[in-house]
Amino acid sequence: MKEMIERTLVIIKPDGVKRSLSGEIISRFEKVGLKIVGMKMVWINKDFAKKHYPEALIPVLTEKTFLDYDAIGIKVNEKRELVGKGAYEDLLKYITEGPVIAMVLEGVHAVEVVRKLVGSTSPYKSAPGTIRGDFTHISMGYATYKKMGGRNLIHASGTVEEAKKEISLWFKDNELHSFKSVHDEHIMPN
Repeated sequence: MKEMIERTLVIIKPDGVKRSLSGEIISRFEKVGLKIVGMKMVWINKDFAKKHYPEALIPVLTEKTFLDYDAIGIKVNEKRELVGKGAYEDLLKYITEGPVIAMVLEGVHAVEVVRKLVGSTSPYKSAPGTIRGDFTHISMGYATYKKMGGRNLIHASGTVEEAKKEISLWFKDNELHSFKSVHDEHIMPN
């Protein structure tokens, strides 16, 4: 049987911190019964950012950027590889421009629940009621076109495996805590 209690990494990015949305974002996770088992505010440097967002991400950024370009009607003459590399450099600049709040959330199907609450990576595609849908609207393509990084407020691990890797990058074992919350009584009686 698949383990249903999971841990996932969430990062409130510099734009979320600077816009004073941290409390609102955190409360959305807590309201659905996710438990914060680790949290800290850090200002990461470019070397750490590259560990979190490795260069292997460039093809994914390239594809997402061009999908957004097509959707919003932006025409570019740059080569795809250059656009992807530019999007990657903009992402590194953006994630290091101010402090972030990193947290580990725990709960039933935490990875999937968090992804649903956060909304689409490209905020303009996010449904109302999601964090990105309620607090931002920019497309990743537009952000890349303007060389401003994808200001989408938040990072959330995409899979359980990715979450494990990211959590170990951002947190030491002694920074993560186990405790019973009121929600635990409802999902794990006895």
